[in-house]
Amino acid sequence: MKIALIGYGKMGHVIEQVAIERGHTISLTIDKDNLQDLNKENLKDTDVAVEFTTPEAAVSNYLQCFDFNIPVVSGTTGWLSEKEKVDEACTKGGRFFYASNFSLGVNLFFQINKYVAKLLWPYDNYTAQVEEVHHTQKLDAPSGTAIKLSEGIIEHNPKLKKWENYVTKDRNILPIISKRIGAVPGMHSVIYTSKEDVLTIKHEAKSREGFALGAVLAAEFLVKQDKGWYGMDDLLNL
Repeated sequence: MKIALIGYGKMGHVIEQVAIERGHTISLTIDKDNLQDLNKENLKDTDVAVEFTTPEAAVSNYLQCFDFNIPVVSGTTGWLSEKEKVDEACTKGGRFFYASNFSLGVNLFFQINKYVAKLLWPYDNYTAQVEEVHHTQKLDAPSGTAIKLSEGIIEHNPKLKKWENYVTKDRNILPIISKRIGAVPGMHSVIYTSKEDVLTIKHEAKSREGFALGAVLAAEFLVKQDKGWYGMDDLLNL
C-alpha cells in the first residue's frame, strides 16, 4: 500500500516505521507546516491516509480525503461532537476506520471490561471508577479510551446514568480520573471498590509500537472494504 501520513509527530514516525517494516511505502507526510499539501494532486498515488492530528483539524482532514476518494484511518480523539458530518460522508461513499485506541490488547480489554461490569452491577456494595494516565503532550482529557471503557460500564450497569471527569460521591455518576505525567504512553484502570475489597483490571502500554501496528493493520483492512464506518471490533471480528 501507499500510505499518506496526516500528522507527522512522534506517533506518525512510529507508524511510518511499522508500515515500512510490513512492506508498505509512505506517499506523503503532512504536518502543521505543510497543510496546503493535502490536495488531490499530492494524494493521487495514495491508497489510504492514516490521520493522527488534533481534535480541531481532524474532521476537515477526513472530509478532504473523502473528496479525493481516499479512505481514512484515524486515531485522533476529541472530535466526536462533529460525528454527524463524518456519518454523512460515509453514506455518500467515504471509507473510514476510527479507534480511540489501536492497541490490540486494549480492544480485548474493552471486552473484558464489559463482562466484568455485567457480572458486578447487581452488587450494591461495589462502586466503579476509571483512571487514565498519559504523557503531558496529550491534548484531550479524558482519553477516548477512558470514555469507551466508561461507556462499556454504563451500558451494562443501569444504576449508572453518565460519566464525568472528576471525583464524585454520587453513586449514579461514574468518575473518570485523568492524569498527565511525563512520557507515559498510556495506562488505563477500572477499579471496583467495596468495604471488603478492591477489584482492578488494568492495561498498560509499554510503547507506541502497539498503537502503530494496530493503525497499519486497520489500513490494510480498510482498503479492502466498501463505503462505511469501521472500527477495531470489525478488524478483530469481535
